[in-house]
Amino acid sequence: MSRPNTFARLGAVAAVAALVLSACGTTEDKTPSAGTSNGGPACGEKLAFMGALTGPAAGLGIAAVNGAELAVDQYNEKHADCKVEFVKSDSQSDPKQAPGVAKSLIDDDAVIGVVGPLFSGESEAADPLFNEAGMPLITASATKPTLSEQGWTVFHRILGNDETQGPQVAKVLTDIAKATKPYTISDDSAYGQFLTGATDSALGDALVGHDKIATGQTDFQATVTKVLDADADAVFFGGYYPEGELLIKQLRAGGWKGTFVVPDGVKDNEYIKVAGAAAEGTLVTCPCVPGDTIAAFADAYRAKFNEDPGTYGPEAYDAANVFLAGIESGINERSAMNDFVTNYDGEGVSKHVAFDEHGESAEIPIWAYKVEDGKYVALKQLA
Repeated sequence: MSRPNTFARLGAVAAVAALVLSACGTTEDKTPSAGTSNGGPACGEKLAFMGALTGPAAGLGIAAVNGAELAVDQYNEKHADCKVEFVKSDSQSDPKQAPGVAKSLIDDDAVIGVVGPLFSGESEAADPLFNEAGMPLITASATKPTLSEQGWTVFHRILGNDETQGPQVAKVLTDIAKATKPYTISDDSAYGQFLTGATDSALGDALVGHDKIATGQTDFQATVTKVLDADADAVFFGGYYPEGELLIKQLRAGGWKGTFVVPDGVKDNEYIKVAGAAAEGTLVTCPCVPGDTIAAFADAYRAKFNEDPGTYGPEAYDAANVFLAGIESGINERSAMNDFVTNYDGEGVSKHVAFDEHGESAEIPIWAYKVEDGKYVALKQLA
């Protein structure tokens, strides 16, 4: 599917957003499957979110859960006599906690679907349990490519994976940052290692060095020294914002003047808040659309949460609306919901929503952003 690289695509999405907001993502020509009823919406169902609501990665989790909650609230306004309960499950995006959180959702017979898990590591720990239980899921943010290669029939991903993002990171380094001596740093997460590996492969011989840090690490002086010794003019950090915000501060304090490039895992306001002036000029790649440019969605989000949509907010909103469309059609059983999600084909606010045979998103927009004057500014659509 061709994807235009301009704001025109989002303009078209904005034009249909009012329809999505009122219809909650319902598509036409849907044939009800087993577990459905033509007598109206299913009642008494629960839709769950699973991800970090507290802990170091909570910023990204809150932005995503807000998007999903907005969709549920809009649905319940339309179906006041047959509401859906929204369950917020805090895993802190910790792979060690994920199985227990997943089991609690599986054991609740009223939970008919999960928006999440949020990150790749917790997905690797929880998704086998969801698959065994037949619990359909749509992740709005977990991007490790191998998640869709495990044969999990309940797995669906509503954004691009790291194999699609890695080559775009390389292009940002060479084409936007104009780097001639790019250096990469990965954390030890499943997400960071795979994304950085994909970027390294795309850079090839242009790469002047690579280092690895640990999640939770706070002292990066050894890495700073390696970057300076390599005379790197750009650094890509594959990881999350708690380490990214400290890394860039220490790089700048060490005298490094190059361009810092980060992925979606760093794209949170906490990065800018903690890194301060050191964050200025940071380039960001993200398989997420700029939510503040989607008028109807952004207005509704601001009205409810008194802030601009954050990273993964539009994607989580679309994921929730897929499930809500199924509930609205009368689906009250997990197997039928999984069939509905797998065959879903409709317009969302972040993209046209459909999934391939592996549960991957059929449309994969990837955007470049830049930190300017303490805000994330969308530069252009990369793919």
